[in-house]
Amino acid sequence: MTADLATAFEAERPRLLRVAYSTIGSLTEAEDCVQEAWLRLTRLEDADEIRDLPAWLTRTVGRLALDALGSARVRREHYVGTWLPEPLVQTAAGAGDPADRVTLDESVSMALLVVLERLSPAQRIAFLLHDVFGVPFDEVAGVVGRTPAAVRQLASRARQEVERGKPRFPPTPAEQRKVISAFAAACQGGDLRSLIELLSPDAVLRGDGGGKVSALGHVERGAESVARILLALISRPLEHMRIAEVNGAPGLVLGDGEGHVSVASFTIDAGRITAIDVIRNPDKLADVPYPS
Repeated sequence: MTADLATAFEAERPRLLRVAYSTIGSLTEAEDCVQEAWLRLTRLEDADEIRDLPAWLTRTVGRLALDALGSARVRREHYVGTWLPEPLVQTAAGAGDPADRVTLDESVSMALLVVLERLSPAQRIAFLLHDVFGVPFDEVAGVVGRTPAAVRQLASRARQEVERGKPRFPPTPAEQRKVISAFAAACQGGDLRSLIELLSPDAVLRGDGGGKVSALGHVERGAESVARILLALISRPLEHMRIAEVNGAPGLVLGDGEGHVSVASFTIDAGRITAIDVIRNPDKLADVPYPS
């Protein structure tokens, strides 16, 4: 194994992590897939003869991630409450953040990851590899174990679902930060009316505690219902609330009086919040420090 090959692999690592994380929704499992791809590369008799190393690595990580997703789906069937992807949070310090290990772009946005959960594993990997990462259909076919024509159909159905779930008028980062700031102020001030005005009429609230901490046990819908539940939750001891980058977009990190951390991700369309995803499961927040 040459030093040049190791250097080339490290150059591909952020993209490979993006492939695996966007497929599985777990950074830990994504890193396991990338590490396994490295081990498989080192076991080859003559890895230096690989003509297109990025393509080989993408296919390998794609297969590993697809297998991992299949196992994860079985575990999630027994998950307590709503399962949400592990968030990537940029802390003030920055160094060592999960967000530093994955190149943050639209492919790892929380809104997209939540939509992708509606797809079958084969649809998900076909869409991600082809539409997001530019892998030709004939190569995706080898990953999924289907014909190129079948993979085209998988990607097409997935694309339609993703399009239905995307905001029609997404905000700029500055616009999203402005809405989140107003949302935080309304919550802290107990201002029900202002909070309702910030929410889309069909706004959705989801919570993920994983059975480890208290969290919303169902999906709540409707601006007024969501607003009332949020204010009821905020009325509990809440010591800190700050805006942070969550999967590349402004979100919130919250800390309560019991030392629990929560991360809230927002989907905004036409200036109003359409979805709020609150992750409280401590297993998914190990790298998120208590906000100060």
